[in-house]
Amino acid sequence: MMSSNYTPIDSQNVTGSVPAAAESSGHVTVKFADTFSKTASGSDDDQQGGWFRTFSIAAYKPYFDVDTSDVVERIIDSLFPFRGSFNEKTADRPDLYGPFWICTSLIFVAASIGTFVTYLSHKLQKKEWDYDINLVTWSAGLFYGYVTIVPVGLYLILKYFSAPSGLVQLFCLYGYSLFVFIPALCLSVIPSQIVRWVIAGVAGFMSATFVALNLRNHIKSAGERWFLIVVGIFLLQLALALVLKLYLFTVTV
Repeated sequence: MMSSNYTPIDSQNVTGSVPAAAESSGHVTVKFADTFSKTASGSDDDQQGGWFRTFSIAAYKPYFDVDTSDVVERIIDSLFPFRGSFNEKTADRPDLYGPFWICTSLIFVAASIGTFVTYLSHKLQKKEWDYDINLVTWSAGLFYGYVTIVPVGLYLILKYFSAPSGLVQLFCLYGYSLFVFIPALCLSVIPSQIVRWVIAGVAGFMSATFVALNLRNHIKSAGERWFLIVVGIFLLQLALALVLKLYLFTVTV
């Protein structure tokens, strides 16, 4: 009875095809492109970029992610200034860890050695001795200020002469250039002004040569004035050694 209510379909009059059902199961799996997460992550990067990233700790973390072997190798390079290969070795991974601890160690050594030498000199001459706290603050201002102000000034000068250099790279170079003054300060306990002048002069020459030679090849692209810039860098580093000799290598009683 019920077959009379249906009309048979002629297969020759049907166009198209019906997709076959899945043989494994009756469930259909649908995959969507994860465009929302990509968009969201991109917006986060944009928000963290620019000046906002400058004030975040994550921006400076890569510059402190160095091994002890890397720091030791860079310190050794600073003691051989005529190689001139420090910038090439640190171009991809300049660090601020080494410069920070070198400056901090210099402050401690300058204050402790200066205090010890002054104390010993007073005792030998049987004079009253008073501890000078200003030696610590003066040393901190000198070393931290030098490795901050000078690289920033040089960064602006090189940018003006169309030979820009990385600011962190300059911080790294100048920070390691000061390491030679640590053993020099330790040798200042020798009770001879001539020896102290020689020590300060050798340390200043090594530090100045280290900075000048590593920047020479880069500064050559600044045009005809590159030589004056290199000479200025060299003399400024010698001036630092002179200041250290007059205020840290000299014992006043």
